[in-house]
Amino acid sequence: MRYGYFDDEKKEYVIDRPDTPKSWSNYLGTTRYGAIITNNAGGYSFFHSTAQGRFLRLRFNAIPMDQPGRYLYLYDKNSKDYWSTSWQPVGKPLDKYKSECRHGSAYTIISSDYSEIQTETLFFVPMGKDLECWRVKITNTGKTKRSLRAFTYVEFASNWNAGDDMGNLQYTQYIIKTAYENGVIDHGSNIFMPEQPENFQEKDQARHTFIGCAGAKVTGFDTDREKFLGNYRTYANPIVVEQGECQNNIAEGDNGCGTLQIDIDLEPGESKIFTIVLGIGKGAVEGQAAIKEFADPAVVQKAWDEVKAYWHGRIEGLTANTPDPQFNSMINMWNPFNNLMTFAWSRAASLVYSGERDGLGYRDTIQDMIGVLHNIPEEAGERLELMITGQVSTGGAMPVVKPFAHNPGREKAPDEHHYRSDDCMWLFNTIPAYVKETNNIEFYNKVLPYSDKGSDTVLGHMRRAIEFNLNRMGAHGLPCGLHADWNDCLVLGQRGETVFVALQLRFAFITYIEICEHFGKKSEIEWAQKNLATLDKNIEAHAWDGEWYMRAYREDGLKFGSKDNDEGSIFLNPQSWGVISQHATGDRAKLVMDKVNERLATEYGIMLCDPPYEKTDPSVIKAPLFNKGMKENAAIFNHTQGWAVMAETMLGRGNQAYKYYKSYLPAAYNEIAEIRESEPYVYSQSTHSKHNLRFGASRLPWLSGTATWAYFSAAQYVLGIRPTYNGLEIDPCIPSEWLGFTATRRFVGKTVKIKVDNPHHVEKGVSLMSVNGEPIEGTIIPINKLTDVTEVVITLGKK
Repeated sequence: MRYGYFDDEKKEYVIDRPDTPKSWSNYLGTTRYGAIITNNAGGYSFFHSTAQGRFLRLRFNAIPMDQPGRYLYLYDKNSKDYWSTSWQPVGKPLDKYKSECRHGSAYTIISSDYSEIQTETLFFVPMGKDLECWRVKITNTGKTKRSLRAFTYVEFASNWNAGDDMGNLQYTQYIIKTAYENGVIDHGSNIFMPEQPENFQEKDQARHTFIGCAGAKVTGFDTDREKFLGNYRTYANPIVVEQGECQNNIAEGDNGCGTLQIDIDLEPGESKIFTIVLGIGKGAVEGQAAIKEFADPAVVQKAWDEVKAYWHGRIEGLTANTPDPQFNSMINMWNPFNNLMTFAWSRAASLVYSGERDGLGYRDTIQDMIGVLHNIPEEAGERLELMITGQVSTGGAMPVVKPFAHNPGREKAPDEHHYRSDDCMWLFNTIPAYVKETNNIEFYNKVLPYSDKGSDTVLGHMRRAIEFNLNRMGAHGLPCGLHADWNDCLVLGQRGETVFVALQLRFAFITYIEICEHFGKKSEIEWAQKNLATLDKNIEAHAWDGEWYMRAYREDGLKFGSKDNDEGSIFLNPQSWGVISQHATGDRAKLVMDKVNERLATEYGIMLCDPPYEKTDPSVIKAPLFNKGMKENAAIFNHTQGWAVMAETMLGRGNQAYKYYKSYLPAAYNEIAEIRESEPYVYSQSTHSKHNLRFGASRLPWLSGTATWAYFSAAQYVLGIRPTYNGLEIDPCIPSEWLGFTATRRFVGKTVKIKVDNPHHVEKGVSLMSVNGEPIEGTIIPINKLTDVTEVVITLGKK
């Protein structure tokens, strides 16, 4: 069942049926002023942090799951009928009410058509502003004059601290006080306390937010939630809207809201435009300034144009035109935009994440950067340095880095039992990717502090990360799993061993050796090669299970992911990383990936493990916490899918790689959205597998490492366009049915236009390459061959 479509020209996803299986959301703003909005205008707004700066309220895990939100009700003074300019919350019958939602790059447009009244509301956050705009256009399409009354509604949080606001009611019900003046509502909390803008984490300081109307006269207001809604009513039928007139009440304590009443008279064919402004600051100061600034619709239009230009500029580092329109829609807009939102908010702000992860999770954030390096290299570099300073002098890492409170060199090191074995292994993916993207090899020599004490070069930080795992080896000479090793459900104990991290460590060694070769560090190369040889022997002796790699050992020697296990006898990650780390080569590499296809692959993606856990003692593995086929219990964990795609392309199997890629591509489910349920334009964390009654349903959209690895695998392994230390490599691995593709890539300040022809229908293999008409041997364009605009033509096939 289809609920919308991709408008690639406008870079928008258009929802033309509002009763979507789940609320389909979008992001507005930046990491300073952020907001989430759904196709029915639900969602919330926050300042700096969803946990400590959420000033608009949302009720999580409710039905509908996106209420309250940013609502505009319309009341007909003559018929007494009323509706909302988004289908919800009033929910008029869809045979009479037409709705369209256009989600774009940090803006959303919601249109409605009901009772011969058309509306269009544009939601966005102007650049550099601590506020959001709702530009409202109302048109009378009928033949008679209409007299309407509009009512805004937002539900302000009593305290910006989300935990206090929703749970500490014996406190927060007594701290708000509202005011109204000249078209603007001021919502204040703790107003008799001092303001402490320099101490953001102080939750009990004086704070103000406002809502106002620019470009139209306000004829009434309400600021008390209970009096606006009515004690036993819902957002679908507020008593004030039903009665058609505000009561001009002022809230003091309990719960505040932002309702402005605006009268609108429309002749046949006439339209009127006004803008609602909602933001941070006092109504009498910042609020009044906002309604003056955005009173002119031309100013609002200019501000929106700036937002579009800004975000479009942040997603155009790579564009491609392939034979697959679904691939094109994702690679050219929605996957890079998804990456940018994940980069911005980590796992902190969505309709699922409610602020319980306040800050930047170390291992998540290190991976998230890979998907944005080519689009925003400077910002990514700053974030990368921040996260490197989150590494502890032991070589491990702080679990979470809070940008608004991080003090490198003075942070408390985690307790030994709280370290995770994979945290700093991800540095070996991201740091080289950044250096290659920026052609800044000297970054490895930059000195940065550890989080707790001391400092080192970036290369020194990387060595310390290797040493961290070398110093924590188990009985089989494999890295200890510690608190977790990416899979938080494995109970390995401090001395249990992880094959997955062993393969990551192998990748770290070969990466470290390559870097040291650039700098001629002979002793470092010898040190790494010696330890790598020992690790390889241990992996071969203790991790290879005959047909695939095991997953782990518990500290008492119990195996995970072995043919000896009745449950969880094979896991995906060791097989894909066996290939990525190059421990598995040749026939073995093909064998382990064939076993993945045989044992784990399904039509909706590759399962994390199989069979699922249902009888195994939970002291052995926590997977039985979940139903079979969900999350870590043999679900399709989408984060891991890109690794399988990468592994298959490394084997030259473009058809299989692309089959895996399409199996979890959101756009591939646009016509069967009732199965996937989540947004068909962004990635989700996991999909329920064949072991579950809801096979194919995806959960936890937007903020997931899935987006980064999906993009990385598609861009750098399927299209095969990847930076190296020596230039830009182009080595595609594509479906044999593709006759070719074109792409444009920004690289080191240059534009590279690429045309790939596949006349012989091969999956991989560059036979000819020319750069600006000059034949080039191999697959790498040297940097000195790049011009401001470089034309590259490639033919695939046998040489």
